[in-house]
Amino acid sequence: MPKIFEAEDGSGVNACEICAAIYFRPALAIPINSFLDFFAQMKRPLRPLFSILVFTVLAVTLSLRILVHGGYFSSVELENKVVVREQLPVFNSTLLKYAAIDVGEEKDKQEIERLLEGNFDGPGRYRTFASWRKFHHDVRSKSSSSSSGIPLSLRSPMFYRYWLDFRRNLNDWARKKRFQADIMNDLVRLVKHVIDNHYGLNRLDRKYESCAVVGNSGILLNSNYGELIDSHEMVIRLNNARIERFEKHVGSKTSLSFVNSNILHLCARREGCFCHPYGGNVPVIMYICQPMHFLDYTRCNGSHKAPLIVTDPRFDMLCARIVKYYSLKLFVEEKGKSLEEWGSSHEGSLFHYSSGMQAVMLALGVCDKVSIFGFGKSASAKHHYHTNQKAELQLHDYEAEYAFYHDLVENQRAIPFLSDKFNLPPVCRN
Repeated sequence: MPKIFEAEDGSGVNACEICAAIYFRPALAIPINSFLDFFAQMKRPLRPLFSILVFTVLAVTLSLRILVHGGYFSSVELENKVVVREQLPVFNSTLLKYAAIDVGEEKDKQEIERLLEGNFDGPGRYRTFASWRKFHHDVRSKSSSSSSGIPLSLRSPMFYRYWLDFRRNLNDWARKKRFQADIMNDLVRLVKHVIDNHYGLNRLDRKYESCAVVGNSGILLNSNYGELIDSHEMVIRLNNARIERFEKHVGSKTSLSFVNSNILHLCARREGCFCHPYGGNVPVIMYICQPMHFLDYTRCNGSHKAPLIVTDPRFDMLCARIVKYYSLKLFVEEKGKSLEEWGSSHEGSLFHYSSGMQAVMLALGVCDKVSIFGFGKSASAKHHYHTNQKAELQLHDYEAEYAFYHDLVENQRAIPFLSDKFNLPPVCRN
């Protein structure tokens, strides 16, 4: 049975037909018998040479067919892919497990339940409520709960509306508070669409071409990054840091103000809830430090002309896990300590992310290229470029965050908890 080869048009071609195409070409215009007679009369020394020539043509033809159908090139391509492809990182499974534990989860749930029930007992909660209540003088506290379970006399229609908005916002936020690795792919919809609508832009489905995240480190005073920062399509600033008199170092353009809810809580004490050092038209996005701060959000949201966006709690949880993993890794692998020692010295605020870290994470989700400025420290530099504070705040593990920024630039595959469906953009650290 002759061997069958597949032609380019999908039809079968066997070896006999290939030989026939070579031996019996119509263009020769020689009868078959005459051709055989001529062949028989050839001198004997030429026969081996002619046979070699025929089989050479046949071999070349078959080789070309194999190349065309991708056999050889596919092998080369596959081989190159295997050689070039990077090795997947090996994460410490124990550290991943510890980083996924939220020790404050149960406490937060209890706090949220008390607030939804209208229970404002406790110094922190009551102070926040008192600052909120002063804008509604006809509201007074009661020692006993009402039939609705709310220990308040809601005689103000405006207050009652705020109360309903507060409960709805807090309940929606608490309901979504869970880990979801692929939340990064939703940031364009959750954040960028809102900002684009505010600025009247129609390019809703694409990411920003370039984003600058401007940190507040004093190392910026040794730079002249102002023009470079302002050249980015999106400029994100942190916690209302002042830019007047520092434009040479930090630029003057602001597209988005990123704050934590403690900043908004301070703003809520001001008349009109003013929280716009970059102008009332600049959108503000914040993450919630305490569930109680939804009172401030509810009141301030109505006074803001620009959007006041709360970060998705699923995004918050992703940031917390990443920072905690880097903090654990630094504690165990570099400092050589055991996990048993972790709780007494770190568990609590130190593994919590800073505003700057989460602003960088936000930029990774909405930008094609990310540049970060003012994320680092120097022995001769102030903690914040716009204050006289020298020492770092003991609220975050900055060393762990610096390690994270290093991997963003040099080794993105070493960053844990991110979904395989999310592609990190290139990052430049200045």
